[in-house]
Amino acid sequence: MNEHSVEPQAAMEPPATPPPAPIFNLPGPVLAALGLLGLIYAVQSTLLSGNALDWLFFNFGFIPLRYITPLSEQGPQLFWTPITYSLLHGSIEHIVFNGLWLMAFGTPVARRIGTFRFLVFWVLSAVASAALHAALNWGEATLLIGASGVVSGLMGAACRFAFPPEQRITRPAHLNPRLSMVESFRSRTVVAFILFWFVGNILIAVGVPLIGDGSQAIAWDAHIGGFIFGFALFGLFDRKPPEPPPTSETSDILQS
Repeated sequence: MNEHSVEPQAAMEPPATPPPAPIFNLPGPVLAALGLLGLIYAVQSTLLSGNALDWLFFNFGFIPLRYITPLSEQGPQLFWTPITYSLLHGSIEHIVFNGLWLMAFGTPVARRIGTFRFLVFWVLSAVASAALHAALNWGEATLLIGASGVVSGLMGAACRFAFPPEQRITRPAHLNPRLSMVESFRSRTVVAFILFWFVGNILIAVGVPLIGDGSQAIAWDAHIGGFIFGFALFGLFDRKPPEPPPTSETSDILQS
């Protein structure tokens, strides 16, 4: 009698393996933002002359002086520059630093609120950042460029849901319930992150560089404006998170 009843072909068939996970598992809005920022910086750094770069910064960067100048003495730049400044960067270090933080905090926010709300959030957080910068530098001829204010807004928004409420992580960050502002301040993780973030910006404000040589001025006030906007008003953009998937997804979990 033959005690082995398994067919040879079936016995030798290898088990099915899941497809490999993508290296960069970023949502579409974040990839699009990174691509646009990178394209603009590549053009300005390789194709534009010094005069053309000055023209670009003047017409698309944010300058508080515009808002005390009579309309009859200036162009319409004051209407779009509170947004377009967030697409410009002054150095490769500047754009790389913002890009890394955009990937880290933009990913859970984009997955949470979707493409359209992410776009609206970008626009309004840029405006909020520029508004606080203008209020604290009223009438000055300073030039504000960079996505740092928007990234700070994304950090503030992430504080409302993306940090795990327990030490043991059980779900992707964008599926966590949204915390109220009071609940956020009861979370040791959130409070520690906020304190660390604000201390870093206070050090920048008093002239202590955290990266680089400190020769380039950093608009710490725009950072704070964006962060407050994202933290306080994220509920206006939030939507009910989708049901957790059957398999574990950990690509956008934030750990502190």
